[in-house]
Amino acid sequence: MSAPKLLLVEDDTALAELVEYRFRGEGYEVRSTDDGDEALLLAAEDTPDLVLLDWMIGGTSGIEVCRRLRRQKATAHVPIIMLTARSDEDDRIRGLETGADDYVTKPFSPRELIARVGAVLRRVRPALAGETITVGDLSLDPTAHRVIRRGQQIKIGPTEFRLLKHFMEHPGRVFSRGQLLDAVWGSGSDIELRTVDVHIRRLRQAIALPGAADPVRTVRSAGYALEGV
Repeated sequence: MSAPKLLLVEDDTALAELVEYRFRGEGYEVRSTDDGDEALLLAAEDTPDLVLLDWMIGGTSGIEVCRRLRRQKATAHVPIIMLTARSDEDDRIRGLETGADDYVTKPFSPRELIARVGAVLRRVRPALAGETITVGDLSLDPTAHRVIRRGQQIKIGPTEFRLLKHFMEHPGRVFSRGQLLDAVWGSGSDIELRTVDVHIRRLRQAIALPGAADPVRTVRSAGYALEGV
């Protein structure tokens, strides 16, 4: 299972180094910046699994970075935890209303922050925590590399497994072929877009059962989505 990708946006150099060190020690892949504009570029280049975002940073403010991440398709559902010295209730509410999933007030314990991040990831991206994902009649165990549908274990190839895992982490969300290429094969891949169609067809064949509906929905001119059936 790949390491969770964390984007840290913090302008306190000492704190950023400490947080990065602790999260790398916990097995996270961490990229960091102290600038809001660069944070938006980094998120666009390689979608993180979670963003730790300081409110007061250089360039675009943390609250505006949060707002813009929520407007972009690729990052609309990425968990965001705000880090800030602002402890007023109105500030916390503003951050949450802008789209933050959690709010950590400075000073904080690195252990507490790691626990908060783990809790958010377990809630919104269970596969990152090694937990079984269930959507409709499909269950996927990322650790055992096992897929079950209606009590039957499904034989599935490694690429189709990664594709299904990505769909199940975002049920109902429509992904373009390009987004699926980036998520499953990696950004910068030179694989052709039509390859996605081939693997979607193989995935459908792998999870098909007599009398069971096809959970993979084709959205014309948009891409594909997984529906809970």
